[in-house]
Amino acid sequence: MYQAKAVFDVSIENDFDFSSNEYVRLFAGSSATAFQHPIWLQSIYSKLAPACGARRLVIAVRGRANGELAMLLPLLRIRRGPIRTVEFADLRVSDYIAPICSPSAFSELLQDENACGEIRRLLQPFDLLRIPKLPDGMVSLERLLEARPRVALEASAYSVGLNAPFEQWRSGALDRSYQKELAKKWRQLQKKGELAFSCEDVSSVVSTLEMMKQYRGPRFHAQGDGDLLQRPEYFDFYSDVALRGNGSFSRLYVLRMDGRVIAAVLGLCHKDSFLIIMGAFDIEGYKSQSIGALMFEQVAKDCIARGDGVLDFTIGDEPYKKQFGAQPSPMWVVTQTGSAAGAFAAYALVQVPWIKSVAKRMTGFKLLPVRT
Repeated sequence: MYQAKAVFDVSIENDFDFSSNEYVRLFAGSSATAFQHPIWLQSIYSKLAPACGARRLVIAVRGRANGELAMLLPLLRIRRGPIRTVEFADLRVSDYIAPICSPSAFSELLQDENACGEIRRLLQPFDLLRIPKLPDGMVSLERLLEARPRVALEASAYSVGLNAPFEQWRSGALDRSYQKELAKKWRQLQKKGELAFSCEDVSSVVSTLEMMKQYRGPRFHAQGDGDLLQRPEYFDFYSDVALRGNGSFSRLYVLRMDGRVIAAVLGLCHKDSFLIIMGAFDIEGYKSQSIGALMFEQVAKDCIARGDGVLDFTIGDEPYKKQFGAQPSPMWVVTQTGSAAGAFAAYALVQVPWIKSVAKRMTGFKLLPVRT
């Protein structure tokens, strides 16, 4: 039963400051993910949204009695071809999407009929509201939005638990034959020159990202979808996150051969997890050394030394993740339509494979983040 008395006030706060103390407190007490971190969202809204022609739609839910922030929905309005969309502040860089609130606050909000109705009203107008990449177990946004039942995303997320010491974790997570193979290739790599693995400090972040850009360009161009890092606005975004979060929210791992970067991995720190969001490797120079796998092994070793409990490979069904003991977790999509055009696009994206390409051209959607 809904509460007869209104408990929350709902409003659009498009000038909301994600670096404010009230958001930091809300985020810390929420079940949100690293991709709703203050630095991450602030950079999306300041760096990517203007460049992508997206307009802010930040919906704030506050306690009526005290004005305290109880939930935030960081959204965007984007016109994709003829389709007016409302979507989460993602723009193809986030792997997990979640409202910023505690489970208890969300449950209480669902009992406030007036507040729920006001959220739905403020979302209008749209042809298609689509929120993909919801982690398994996330709060029921479909109930809040009166949307269709969630459906499974085509890809899963993968993570593996970590435990000390590293040698014990490796023997439990990796097959013995794979351990021997990586050890052999690491010895081969060491014979090629002076090998050094490290976590970058602020002074070398941008130059390392430039090297990553060079390695990733040909690789993703060959796959036919391009690479976000090649676009100036996205390079600016990742640089901003890596610089402002360095040492606390973000880590940039680097493997150098005789002082030259041959592999790099950028990731986010959240609670006891390290989430890998981007990697780049000199595949041409080290074809037979499995340099990517060796890099991930070194990342895991450093994470264990720091006391991290989870290595999260995030979204995407690449086979190497299972080789490191990572287990799949389903991802979900919530969709609501506001017009016939939106209903067609939603149906095409989910149900009809042969017209998915048409729908994606209409809406500009990518079902998976290109960088995976």
